[in-house]
Formats: sequence, structure tokens, C-alpha cells
Amino acid sequence: MAEPLALYVHWPFCRTKCPYCDFNSHVRPRIEQALWRRALSAELEHWIGRLGPRRLVSIFFGGGTPSLMEPETVAAVIERAVAAWPPAAELEVTLEANPTSVEAGRFRAFRAAGVNRVSIGVQALDDAALRFLGREHSVAEALAALELALSVFPRVSFDLIYARPGQTAAMWEDELGRALALGTDHLALYELTIEEGTRFKAELEAGRLDPLGEDEQARLLELTDALTASAGLPAYEVSNHARPGEECRHNLVYWRYGEYVGIGPGAHGRVVIDGMRRATCTVRQPERWLARVRSTGHGLESEESLEPRVQAVEATMMGLRLAEGVPLARLEALAGCPWQELIDSAQRTRLELAGLLVPDRDRLIATAAGRMRLDAVLRALLR
Repeated sequence: MAEPLALYVHWPFCRTKCPYCDFNSHVRPRIEQALWRRALSAELEHWIGRLGPRRLVSIFFGGGTPSLMEPETVAAVIERAVAAWPPAAELEVTLEANPTSVEAGRFRAFRAAGVNRVSIGVQALDDAALRFLGREHSVAEALAALELALSVFPRVSFDLIYARPGQTAAMWEDELGRALALGTDHLALYELTIEEGTRFKAELEAGRLDPLGEDEQARLLELTDALTASAGLPAYEVSNHARPGEECRHNLVYWRYGEYVGIGPGAHGRVVIDGMRRATCTVRQPERWLARVRSTGHGLESEESLEPRVQAVEATMMGLRLAEGVPLARLEALAGCPWQELIDSAQRTRLELAGLLVPDRDRLIATAAGRMRLDAVLRALLR
């Protein structure tokens, strides 16, 4: 049977650069859509040739702002991918979108192209907060886009950013309550983090930004988990909440350490070729990526074979983000050794007693409190 595979497609362009964003996104006055369609198709062909038979389980158009893509480009990628790799019975095809009226008006064309799940970057249900976050849309536009998306796509998710400066628990409880009432079965809820190289980082260093303290952030995270669980959308991952069965299947491939191939500028991949798992990464800068594809047929900048222990460490780091955790047998299979040679069993017991890991014979499972402190848990566990 062909191995399961997920496909990630990176569209690197946005209308503006948000002040919190450290993703590989770029603002360009003009984008030659036909040129990009050909380049993405060429890189996809490269991987079709290298990977051979696979069972395609998901396609994810991320960015950047993929809703700026022409629907014809989305359709071309989907059609070629499913022709080369027979899809699973319930192929998930997700496209990230911004809720501006122009992009929302293209939803029906994306649905006709084969997209069956949309993830909308709402980010806040407060107009002042949207301005602070550098978003172009208003709350009214976001709500209109969500209403349209729910009428067009069978599955809809949207993002919110919380733990914003000055945000209180009461304010977040009200905002999240309104979000939960909007009728989607999946929410991605992210704490505001100040990343290197962003405008918010520069403002923080200049003393113009006063982020919430760690205790306040922790309180909002606990409130988030409680409210979403009560509404029937429990946390299945650190920042993702869904009704059972509505989890993002594409992201589950990442967190369960499956195989995925990435095309487009700055896209990462983890694929098994000739029995060896490889980490791949493409050129980040869009124009350089285009030039590389023109000259070589792909945009690869690096490809590294991963040693068994590295694979097991990566699987642990990803799997502990999930509420389901990671099976110890899976870690042993990847590492090629007993799990005790990878995981410090004494520290595991200590973390269980501290309420950061769930006592479980067969799996490593972080509690909600453990997922809040995941970096510290991983440092303690990994030998």
C-alpha cells in the first residue's frame, strides 16, 4: 500500500506585513500569477518524480495569504497532485484566507477548484485590536466572510490572537464566547508572541509595547481551555480546538510525525526516500526561489538525512503538543532503541508527580499544564 503523504503549498505574498508576523511573507506591487502557477507546478512535478506512489491525505495552501492566489492556480495544483497520488477517501484541502471583501468574494471559485476547508485569519473580534494587529479588515468584514464561508465550504476554521496588551480575562471571555457562538467546528487560538525581526519586537525594544506578564498569559490560556472544552471544542493541540472529528488532518500529519512534502518559497518537508527520512527546505526569498525552479526544476535549498535519534526527538517534540501525546512504541521504532535511552525515566516520573505528564504506560502525554510549559518538559525528558 502507498505511504500516506500530505502536501503543503506556500504562497509567500500578502497585501501588508502584520507587525507580529515572522512568517515567510512578502509584499509585492504586482504578482505574475501565470508565472507562479507554472513554477509551483514544476516543483510539484519534481516531487512526483522523486517520491513515486503515495496516498494523498491532505493539501494545505498556507502563507502569506493564499486567498490572493488565482483559483486557477489552486485548481492546477490540486488536479495534478490527485492525479499523481491517489487521494484518501476524505481528502482534506485547506486554504488560508483573509476576510477582506474582495478575497471572500472568491470563495466559490476556490470551492469549485477543490478546496473543502478554509481557515480564516480573523485574529480579533474588536476593531481597535484589529488596528493594533495591523489587520486591514473590520469585525463586520470578518463576520461577513465567515458567514459566506460557512455557506460555501463544508469545513471552516478561524484564528484569533489573544493575550494582547491590556487584555483582561473578562475581555477575552467575552470575545471568545462570541467566537464560539459563530458556528464553526474548529478554532485556532494563539497567544500573542513577540518574534525576532518583527515590528512588535522593535517596538518592545524601544519601550513602546507593554506585553502581558507570564501569569496573566497563563490565566488566559487556562480560561481558553475551559471555555472551549465547555463549548464542545476541546484543545486537541496547544493552540487548536475542535469538535471531535473536526481536527485539522493536515496539521495532525505534522504533529504525528508523518510524511509531508513542501513546495513554494521557504516550504519545509519530511519525506522518506529509499528508506531514509529527509528534512527538506526550499529557498525563502520569492524571486530567488523562482530563479532556482527555472534553472533546476525545484526550489530546494537544503536536504538532510535524519539520523534515527533525531527523528525520535522531533517526533517527541511534535507529539507532546497533542492532547493524545505520542506512543512510546513509535519513538522506539524511530530511534531503533528502547525508549529509556531517549527519555529520562526518572524525570518522566517526576513530571508525572508534578502534574505535567499523564501517568500512562504506553504513551507520553502532557497534561494541559504540561503543554503550557512544554519547552521545560522537553528539556527535562530528552536525554
